[in-house]
Amino acid sequence: MKSKQFPKQFKWGVTISSYQNEGAYNSHGKGPSIWDTFTHKTSFKKGNGNTATDFYSNYKADIAHVKALNLDCFRFSLSWSRIFPLGVGDVNAEGVKFYHDVIDYALELGIEPWVTLYHWDLPQALQDQGGWTNRNILHWFETYVEFCTKEYGLKVKTWIILNEPMSFVGLGYYMGMHAPGKKGVSNFLPAAHHAALCQSLGGRIVRKNVEKASIGTTFSCSYVRPFNRRVIHKHAAVRVDALLNRFFLEPALGMGYPTDAFAGLNFMSKYMKPGDEELLPFDFDFIGVQYYFKVVAKFSLLPPILFATEVPAEKRDVKINAMNLEIYPKGLYKMLEKFNAYPQIKSIYITESGVCFEDELIDGKVNDKNRINYFKKTFKYTLKAIENNMPIKGYFIWTLVDNFEWAEGIKPRFGIIHNDFSTQKRTIKKSGLWLKRFLSKRNNKI
Repeated sequence: MKSKQFPKQFKWGVTISSYQNEGAYNSHGKGPSIWDTFTHKTSFKKGNGNTATDFYSNYKADIAHVKALNLDCFRFSLSWSRIFPLGVGDVNAEGVKFYHDVIDYALELGIEPWVTLYHWDLPQALQDQGGWTNRNILHWFETYVEFCTKEYGLKVKTWIILNEPMSFVGLGYYMGMHAPGKKGVSNFLPAAHHAALCQSLGGRIVRKNVEKASIGTTFSCSYVRPFNRRVIHKHAAVRVDALLNRFFLEPALGMGYPTDAFAGLNFMSKYMKPGDEELLPFDFDFIGVQYYFKVVAKFSLLPPILFATEVPAEKRDVKINAMNLEIYPKGLYKMLEKFNAYPQIKSIYITESGVCFEDELIDGKVNDKNRINYFKKTFKYTLKAIENNMPIKGYFIWTLVDNFEWAEGIKPRFGIIHNDFSTQKRTIKKSGLWLKRFLSKRNNKI
């Protein structure tokens, strides 16, 4: 039987983010972000991204690795507070130049730069005024996106507006687990609505300022299943799915918030202003699906409104990653199927997918065969989706180099390149070498 292969035009890339990689947190004119503040609290015990992988100094070597591994695209985010140290107002020329240097070097090596405008590191000066809970964020974000698109739009043609809005709003403004550490529905609902508005606002600005732009936004996606067949657990899973997978997507598609499945979202009306319903949609060129794990949900009296909770993976006798989340590659196909069912979606990119382990460097090598197996399976399911006529256009691996993994610190390693955080020495893992061979002849056979 002949091996199956990906289309020649299929894009293969890798993704990083500013706070998790750049370092240089208080130098070269950069202002503090909410993640600087959050990780510098004495109560936070997982370290910080002050240095991270020092991409600020090592960007040429890292982008050269992208080229050496036969990848087509390099997705990175702009640090808002590196460009606008106070969120608005004076521009930091050194920060602006840094991103020109990154873009220029990628282009010099024949690597296509993909820019993410917001990957969670809000300027602290804006958080001091309420951050995403303050409706003025629309004006602040507009100023930021106007500048970035005019500054880099001649070189960069693919733009992603937000990275996983449910993650930074849910974890940062409801659960308090991520920066800025806020909790409660009264923080979550306005922050979520303003993020949804900024998602479409950013898209309109890019369309206006960048000729022939390809514009997308990305969503964290989890395959949700009920704990068992009992009706209360099935309904709980529907609510969790609406929260995790539909909440930010459907407003962008002109469908409004998914109140049909999650009546608690009717509370959002308190923050809706006249005209907002018309401002929520935007005709994105593509949607980014970001998949890592499966969720099993069951009915629970807490938290109220949602009345559902997750059954931890470690209690379900399943394979788990270094963050105790279930490793379930087939879930990627399920999510591609789910997103493909929306007729408004033109194209889909897997803008992040990967798996973390506690990889060890032994005798100068990292034998991460479990990661290779993960990629083989998710690549197979991606190809299956393409063969079933789903418009899947590319796959971006999370991530290039082991980095600072937010509230989890540096213990979970997602990279295809190992990083020694004490020396910043990079070592390509077995998975990276496998990927290089896989992409070498561009036939991409499974």
